[in-house]
Amino acid sequence: MIAMAVREPEVIAGLDLSSVERVIMGSAPVSEALFDKAGEIFPNAVVSNSWGTTESSPIAFGPHPDGHATPKLSIGYPGDHSEIKLLHGPDETEGVMWIRNKAVMPGYLNRPAETEKRITDGWYDTGDVMRRDEGGFFFFVGRADDMFVCGGENIYPAELERLLESHPDIAQAAVISLDDEIKQQIPVAFVVAKPNTAPTPEGIKQFALANGPAYQHPRFVALLPELPLAGTNKIDRRKLLEHAVANFKRRTPITKRTPP
Repeated sequence: MIAMAVREPEVIAGLDLSSVERVIMGSAPVSEALFDKAGEIFPNAVVSNSWGTTESSPIAFGPHPDGHATPKLSIGYPGDHSEIKLLHGPDETEGVMWIRNKAVMPGYLNRPAETEKRITDGWYDTGDVMRRDEGGFFFFVGRADDMFVCGGENIYPAELERLLESHPDIAQAAVISLDDEIKQQIPVAFVVAKPNTAPTPEGIKQFALANGPAYQHPRFVALLPELPLAGTNKIDRRKLLEHAVANFKRRTPITKRTPP
């Protein structure tokens, strides 16, 4: 909702939003640019990022017990009522987050196989990849099931989306993967431009190459007036995939030549 509000500067300019004291972002990855813009729209509000799931509630993280300031984009510091561990990552500071507390569900109704997949000894496998900084604060990296491999490199769409949304002319970005005969999967970006700007697909590709790892840059870029939303008001990535399949050419498969 905040991303859509940012695209209406003329409407915002005519509103008195000074009474808003707190803005909590959540439900989707938040870029630094969007976080800062929310602070501009609501000048007297404390803007924060949050995390929670239906299966485990939104109580796992909060302020630091010693009053240390929460870093920008962090989802907070673990509360003493929750146990948290990071698994399957490069080290103990990054990985898929598992959580156990009194708010974790006992299981999915009439779905024992899914329950067994997600719940082990009271621990809930969130499927969210997190990073913990040296101060103990947590940051969302991406969904484990969204991660895809491009030429042997792991790509999390949320990381590339945050990079693209740091572009001065981009209001919102969504990244999906498209099957590729050579790289296995390649990143495809859909972006919404800020009002009165005209970014180009090639310019966006060059921005990604200049500010991130080369393997991560989007091979195709589509400029849309708005991103499609599903019934949950989250970005409808299935619609984006249909658009990508219909509009972007796949690489031509390599054919072996018969020696003369």
